[in-house]
Amino acid sequence: MDTSIIVLVVSFVIMLALSVPIAFSIGIATILTMLFTISPGPALTTVAQRMATGIDSFALLAIPFFILSGRLMGQGGIARRLIDFAKVLVGMFPGGLAYVNVVACMFFGSISGSAVAATSAIGGFMVPIMNKEGYDKNFNTAVTVTASTTGLLIPPSNILIVYSLASGGVSIAALFIAGYLPGILMGLGLIAVAAVIARSRKYPVGEKPSLSFAARKLLEAIPSLLLVVIVIGGIIAGIFTATEASAIAVLYSLLLSVVFYREVKFNELPDILLKTVETTAIVMLLIGASSAMSWILSYENIPQTISQTLIGLTESKFLILLFINLLLLIVGTFMDMTPAVLIFTPIFLPVVTLLGITPLHFGIMMVMNLCIGLTTPPVGTVLFVGCGIGKTTIGQLSKALVPFYLVMVLVLMLVTYIPWITLVLPRLFGYL
Repeated sequence: MDTSIIVLVVSFVIMLALSVPIAFSIGIATILTMLFTISPGPALTTVAQRMATGIDSFALLAIPFFILSGRLMGQGGIARRLIDFAKVLVGMFPGGLAYVNVVACMFFGSISGSAVAATSAIGGFMVPIMNKEGYDKNFNTAVTVTASTTGLLIPPSNILIVYSLASGGVSIAALFIAGYLPGILMGLGLIAVAAVIARSRKYPVGEKPSLSFAARKLLEAIPSLLLVVIVIGGIIAGIFTATEASAIAVLYSLLLSVVFYREVKFNELPDILLKTVETTAIVMLLIGASSAMSWILSYENIPQTISQTLIGLTESKFLILLFINLLLLIVGTFMDMTPAVLIFTPIFLPVVTLLGITPLHFGIMMVMNLCIGLTTPPVGTVLFVGCGIGKTTIGQLSKALVPFYLVMVLVLMLVTYIPWITLVLPRLFGYL
């Protein structure tokens, strides 16, 4: 076992250091481990079989549908309408544009299911506007980068579907519902940080909108917000499953973007479909490669060994959860969310289960943890997109991100040690 772990870890780290794409790094490390330590003969065949088995899941059909829905929404004029609606809600406060940025990212992130899409769409509008109003560009970008990750907790969320697969079948509907309060709490925490900074720097106060203007912007935003209501409401009511809900989301997004708002032209649909296929292929390759690595870990009894080691070190539930959070925070700095969830869920889930933590609670905790990783160097994809939009450097932006990191970790600790935050809504709707 020691030899196989050494080969797996060392080869994986070397691949990452050489800037090999994460999916290939995982696959190559898995193959090398089998070649040198387990079964040299059928190594390639076994890995291929495990990759195929990893993506052979009906629940995963929801991912390409939600990706397509998000792309349609992203090009359908949704961002601008959500920003206008957010201005009506919070734009009149001191530093109100920062609040607008957070709220708009929460709305758009939940609708699109993509932190990168939220950073691009909302940041593309909000950062230049905030720059023009005298806000610091690094502050503006930091707000966008961190707030965009809240949409991965507020459903529909592809990463929660992946966790459902990795955990052995935790209800996707329950995960969707459980993500609401933690996601909103994270958003409120970011607003609190933005408020303190905005007041200390005396950023401008927005104008209070008239009643007629507010009503008009609300009516314009309602069709976009209805997507979440339709998807989650239909799942809770038992009208359709999460996978069927993803297809409904595509149909609704298509009608909204092409017919109702008329922002997407018919001749643009082939390009949207092509980009959806490209993104789906990347995600599925990650899932397949990570599933093969997870099988190696399971074959070598790594989850059981780690579980026994952690429990042997201390019986303190507080310390073990703190250690798991710290390790996941480190993992999130260099690994994409999808492989991290698929690889580390089988490792840590047995540990937290022994501590009395439900798989549902752990799933939200894990996703929230890895959301922070999307905003941190050296591999944070959302961070890189934010730097491009804000026209700044990682070094400058990282300084502006520090207070936001602190509140994100604080909210993570609250969600970790107060299960009620995650479990109250699933209990209310009968999932627990």
